[in-house]
Amino acid sequence: MTASPVQADLPLVRRLEAVGFRAWPAASVVYDGSWQVRLTGSHPSKRLNCIVPLDPSDYRDMDLRLSKTRKRFADYGRSLVVRETPLAPPHLIRHLEDDGWQMFETADVMIGDLAHLPLPPTLGHLPSHDIGRFVDACIAVGQDDAALKPALAEILSSIKPQSGFFIKESPRHGAVAVALCVQDNDLAGVMSFAVSQTVRRQGIGSEILASALRWARVSGARSAWLQVEADNEPAIALYRQFGFRKVYEYRYWRKG
Repeated sequence: MTASPVQADLPLVRRLEAVGFRAWPAASVVYDGSWQVRLTGSHPSKRLNCIVPLDPSDYRDMDLRLSKTRKRFADYGRSLVVRETPLAPPHLIRHLEDDGWQMFETADVMIGDLAHLPLPPTLGHLPSHDIGRFVDACIAVGQDDAALKPALAEILSSIKPQSGFFIKESPRHGAVAVALCVQDNDLAGVMSFAVSQTVRRQGIGSEILASALRWARVSGARSAWLQVEADNEPAIALYRQFGFRKVYEYRYWRKG
């Protein structure tokens, strides 16, 4: 397990990684060579607290650089995590394996052509721009800790590209589905997509996802992308129904 099994289009990977960073911005971003070091003290998201190596040839002084970054993570109260994409140096991944690191999560990055998606011509749900309302809906749908509300609001407020917050509510349950769509030039990223367990398998996920994609297409995006845990088979099946296909995967590593 020394390299990603997916043969990826590296220029496309670089572009999707770049828009992904802008769509979910970390509070602190520094570079050690081509390794991007992302840290966010207020939120535990792995995407916001990890090293992301971005050049397959940059693996010099690995021990020294990992040790230095581990100290930086410790200052934030975080354990060091490496995010492996097809841009990561294979030498680094082999080094992690040999040093006792373990891969603990895999996610797929999928892309879809908005021009050919069979979406109805009208908006089912108009996007909101009310960050507080969207944060409350996300916490309710995901049953997350309400203490994360300020951190999540800060992240959403930091997104620079045009964004739309989509919320599906019911009289009985309140917020039951959410999606964040971030349009970055001709690419639209679907983030924070979630459906409450109380209403799953009722078509609500398809409804809110279609609304986000329709808004992105009307706003000028030509392609949509998203990230999904590789073992989330129901979500992957839904995305494939919408014409999404896997273009690469990334994996998280930690020691011990």
